[in-house]
Order: sequence, then structure tokens, then C-alpha cells
Amino acid sequence: MPVLRFLLIGFALVYLLPTALAAILWWSGNHPASYRDADWTSAALLPKPDASPEAAIYVLAARTGGLKGALSEHSWIVTKARDARRYERYDKVGWGAPIRRNAYAADGRWYSNEPRLVATLKGEAAERALPDIEKAIASYPFAAQGGYRLFPGPNSNSFIAYVLREVPALGAVLPPAAVGRDYPTDGHLLRLDTEAGEFQASLFGYAGVAVGLRSGFELNLLGLVAGVDPFRWQIKIPAFGAYSFSSGRV
Repeated sequence: MPVLRFLLIGFALVYLLPTALAAILWWSGNHPASYRDADWTSAALLPKPDASPEAAIYVLAARTGGLKGALSEHSWIVTKARDARRYERYDKVGWGAPIRRNAYAADGRWYSNEPRLVATLKGEAAERALPDIEKAIASYPFAAQGGYRLFPGPNSNSFIAYVLREVPALGAVLPPAAVGRDYPTDGHLLRLDTEAGEFQASLFGYAGVAVGLRSGFELNLLGLVAGVDPFRWQIKIPAFGAYSFSSGRV
């Protein structure tokens, strides 16, 4: 019983307390009442696509809409081929056709929330990765109508996480607040990536653990991720995301 009590207290302090605080802070903030009232315009985060001839790949994330925004982010991927004069943006959404291409500005705000860069790849490395990204997007197993479930997935973050796993050259993982990223879209509950130095175990997205050079140590319970990343001096707080002791919140 002392062990059970210790675990319950730990769960409350590590998961429930920050989640409740995040919900209160979000509820007290100023957010659009619906998607019609939201700002979806460009945040001018990315350079103009014709500013440089080199290929580029960006992974972006922003807080989502409604009360979900207190707990989760929405992620998407943006690509540009060499000498291209426009970006290509790919999202998965919960309405209409799940996989959207160029439905929004490449660096557009999401429900009025400012986007941020999660990963960037440019030049020859991006050129080499682009065919693999297109192949991963085309092979996503939940691309058909109805292939979306808010929790535990497959959702927007499950889609981008799938692309990142299929294209290890991107060298990135989604932020801890990207709820749904740990859903096993390929059906594998255990995954060992020796190239990336990552091990993941998932209980169908409801719970899981990740250990590796990119993830550090993460424990996922009901989509809320707690953990530490000793390689980047980060602590991962449920609902809030990752905080870097060297550069602040990331």
C-alpha cells in the first residue's frame, strides 16, 4: 500500500497538477470562440520561398484550438524543392479529406496561435530527403476518409510522427505536447531504431515510454508526456511541453 500511495502521489504531482494549471491558464487567456473567428494568416516565420534556390524542409507546430490547446499542439510539414517558388504544406485534419495539401499558409497561425519551428533541413540533405517524404506521405496508412481520431490517434500529430519515423534523415521527433504522436500507426507496439538510437514502446497510444538520443527519457500517460533530455538539458512537463535550462521553453 505505501508503494501504491507513493505512485498515486507521484502521478498527481507530475501529471495532474501541471495539467490542471495549464487548463486554468489557457481558460483565462484570450482565444477565438470558433475557427471562423480565428486568425489563419501567415506568421512570417519562414523565409520567402524564392529567397534562396536551395531545397528546404520544415516541421512546425502550434497550439491547437479550443480547450485542447491547453494540452496539445498541432504539427505539420512544409517542403520546398530546389528552385521552387512556392512551399508545399501537408497537414492531417479531423474534417473532410484527412490529408490536406496547401490548405493553409505554409507558416500560418493555427487557431490564432503562433507557430514555431520544430525541425529544419536545407540544401543537398533536404533534396535527398524530399523523395522519401513524398513516399511516406503517400503511404500513410490512415489517409482515407474517416482515418482520424482525436485521441489516442491517429490524428494530425500521428501523421507527422509517421513521416519523421519513415525519414530518419530529418533527425527529429515531435515535441512532447504533440498529443497523438506516439500512436503506433504501423501497428508496432515495440520499435527499436538502431540508426537513430531510439527505443519506443506504446500501449496503443494510451501509454508508452521512449528512450533514446533524440527523445531522452519520456513517459507517456494518456497523451501527457513527462521526462528529461540530458543531451539537451531539457525537462518535459505534461501539457506545457519541453523546457530547456539553456535557452528557455522550446
